[in-house]
Amino acid sequence: MSGRGKQTGAPVREAASMSQANHEVAKEEEEVKPSDGSKRIKLDIPEGSLFGVGNPLLDIAVNTDSEYLKKYELEPNNAILAEKKHEPMYKEMAGMAGVEYLAGGATQNSMRVAQWILRKKHCATFMGSVGKDSFSKTLEEKAEEAGVKVRYQKQDDHPTGTCAVVITKNGACRSLVANLAAANHFSKSHLDVPENKALLEKAKFYYISGFFLTVSPETIQTIGKHACEHNKVFSMNLSAPFLCEHFKKPMMAAFPYIDILFSNETEAAKFSEVQGFGLTDIREIALKTASLPKENEKRSRIVVFTQGADNVILAKDGKVKEFPVVRLPEEKLIDTNGAGDAFVGGFLAQLVQGRDVADCIKCGIWAATEIIQRSGCTFPPDLRYED
Repeated sequence: MSGRGKQTGAPVREAASMSQANHEVAKEEEEVKPSDGSKRIKLDIPEGSLFGVGNPLLDIAVNTDSEYLKKYELEPNNAILAEKKHEPMYKEMAGMAGVEYLAGGATQNSMRVAQWILRKKHCATFMGSVGKDSFSKTLEEKAEEAGVKVRYQKQDDHPTGTCAVVITKNGACRSLVANLAAANHFSKSHLDVPENKALLEKAKFYYISGFFLTVSPETIQTIGKHACEHNKVFSMNLSAPFLCEHFKKPMMAAFPYIDILFSNETEAAKFSEVQGFGLTDIREIALKTASLPKENEKRSRIVVFTQGADNVILAKDGKVKEFPVVRLPEEKLIDTNGAGDAFVGGFLAQLVQGRDVADCIKCGIWAATEIIQRSGCTFPPDLRYED
């Protein structure tokens, strides 16, 4: 990371003025007055404003107990790639009582949630790799139902990827075991297809989960550099502790392009350890992470750490703020799978509308709170976000 500039410059969005990217995507439609009496602009979001790339997976979800985790040497609230010892899980879980099949994949989930909140078709575009099978048709149908524009790269020789979602402690914990299959074969050449290239260039906001570091670091670099060169907003997620350690090189190659970083507290702790920060306090880790070298000095980095039922941490411009989450009674907590993806989706839905970071976080908390009251990353179609 030698030769990188120090992190300086204006934040992505200040309350009194829109960033350049937000100016470009948002047209003033009408003024509305919020409860505080200040003026707020209602925005018309152009199609294709938000662009995501990731691993489209069909989730196979079951509620079970900790003994099942021990059987396959799994940890609660963790995410890993499947090894040979995990292969029997998928067939085994398919035969378990209450098994559910849900459209999944972290980035695709976030795009679906953003679309759910924005309620204008094709504001978000998603790309990833799938097989030519019924699973990919299911994924595409679910994404299109949510309004996401899907441009899958389809593989002849590999099936659509799946993810075992093992839910324990009455929905409070989830362990993910991903069998990427076709998702692992995405290539940057897909971005060179004329229609896809046009979609990439049209977008102003980009999001890629850390899981994609195992698939195509070249694609991440391409999108990150494009965002940097055109002063657009590039965001990523640490996604899992193992990525911070075993995929450190591609992660840190992408880091200078990251304008907004998402993570949970477990991933943040591992990142601090691997980077040699010598820090354990979540607030200090957030500040240190935000201060790492950055290419686009026109935007200061924003770091957002979620902590389950504890406060969301925001680090920006050398300062830390905390945002309380909604604590649900235990009987309302159904499934935490997808909560992090929903938080990102809610955040991005406000970001593309030119809202300040506090508003983005509040919407993220709302989206995650709604998602954990349902199975998987699903949402009630008639529920609307009221800020």
